[in-house]
Amino acid sequence: MGPLSDIVTTSWQIFVANLPRDLTWPILLLTLSLAVLLWAARQGRGSKDASGRERPAGLMQFLLPWDIYSHPSARVDVGLYALERLLHPFWYAALILLVGTQTEAAILAFLTSLSASPGLESTFPWMLVYSLFTLLMYDFVFYVIHYTEHKVPALWAIHKVHHSAEVLTPLTRYREHFLEGPLYAAGTAFSYGFAGGIFGWLFNGGITQATLFNIGAFALLFGFNGSFRHYHVAFHYPRWLSKWLHSPVMHHVHHSYLPQHWDTNLAAVTSIWDRLFGTLYIPEKDEFTPWGLGPKTQHRYRSWWQNTAGPF
Repeated sequence: MGPLSDIVTTSWQIFVANLPRDLTWPILLLTLSLAVLLWAARQGRGSKDASGRERPAGLMQFLLPWDIYSHPSARVDVGLYALERLLHPFWYAALILLVGTQTEAAILAFLTSLSASPGLESTFPWMLVYSLFTLLMYDFVFYVIHYTEHKVPALWAIHKVHHSAEVLTPLTRYREHFLEGPLYAAGTAFSYGFAGGIFGWLFNGGITQATLFNIGAFALLFGFNGSFRHYHVAFHYPRWLSKWLHSPVMHHVHHSYLPQHWDTNLAAVTSIWDRLFGTLYIPEKDEFTPWGLGPKTQHRYRSWWQNTAGPF
């Protein structure tokens, strides 16, 4: 094997190692399987076109509509995703190690200075509590960062790249400016470190999160929801459940440029923080959600280069 082959092989291994969980085959197949069930249950209704309008569709158009996946915006998704994945290994590990471990150590030191660890026994119910607390902490930090991005002009200039998507595909979740990824990674590291410090003190370091199929129980929920909420199929939850968990279609609303949809549904998984701070919006069935920045400014964020250089 020559040096070029070595480079290609190594690059591919790095790419696969950094592939997000919601873009792995099990999650993608689960998303498509549920979409097939929705198509059958709703008799072909519930799929949205490139304008954000619901339309009746045959199975293939329902699952993989040509007007969405051939759209220039979908091609920009691919380019921005490739750049994000290329840079991801360099800053993600550093932020997780620095912010996450330092936060956990600081919390442990603070609590230990107040009192010795109670040394609780780790049981599966406690593991579920740890997992749930971590999820809620992550969701809160995500909400704070996301809310700030929508309200502070300098941060909105960066986050606007994500909102410039005129159609939604599973890759749209990773359509972000290369300056934005480290911000969310630091927030994730902080939330995990904060939760780890508290529960590490309570259990004297002897607890792990609950898992399902060797995946964090609530991380599995987030992975599925993450891939489906940037999918063009309108997947609603019952209204009572939407008051607690974001349904995928609630993120369709978040990406809409209609004034009534601005700055809504800012959390990642639950509806708790949006409900608490007055930013929750539960859409009507198949509500019209035109995606993107709107006619006035969309033309400035259509190409890969415009989205990469735009914030500057």
